[in-house]
Amino acid sequence: MTKEYLTSKYTNSNEIKDVRKLLSLTQKQFADFVGVSKPTIERWESGDERITGPIVLLLEILRRNPEIENEFTLPQRETPMRLKYYYKDMLCTLIDVDEIKQRVHIKNYTDNLLFRAFGKNESPSFADYEEFLESRCFPKSRDKMKLMLKEYDIPFYDPLLIIERTGGRMEEDDFRIVVER
Repeated sequence: MTKEYLTSKYTNSNEIKDVRKLLSLTQKQFADFVGVSKPTIERWESGDERITGPIVLLLEILRRNPEIENEFTLPQRETPMRLKYYYKDMLCTLIDVDEIKQRVHIKNYTDNLLFRAFGKNESPSFADYEEFLESRCFPKSRDKMKLMLKEYDIPFYDPLLIIERTGGRMEEDDFRIVVER
């Protein structure tokens, strides 16, 4: 027995424009959101062709649940630094940091505690943040640490600098950290 779906086999320019306007997005914003280029959105919206592919299902989902767009929108950065903690290509935790004021604010994007930067801790302290950084690089007491620092061109042990050079990658896992200053 084959399954039958209510999703249309194609969409058109009017449906794409309607959903984009429903979400109050520019063509560029909508292109970024659905993972295509702005010229692709322009072509889709100005043509009279039948448009096929994953965009058909995505439009139907967005039409029925426009609030989903908000769930995928990252909050504006309000601190001097932001760390994005990933498992493979999935953003797990957003970490906004003000080192001068020693403030940390996080937003988790997964319910899996093992993939969150701070596990079940929803309000980490600055000390928790520093401990997290150290957990994502080699320990300060590591044998031949000075040689490793020299290899990374780092003058002294600083977990954040090490993470910036290594991406916070460890040999035994698929996590990584992107630092934005």
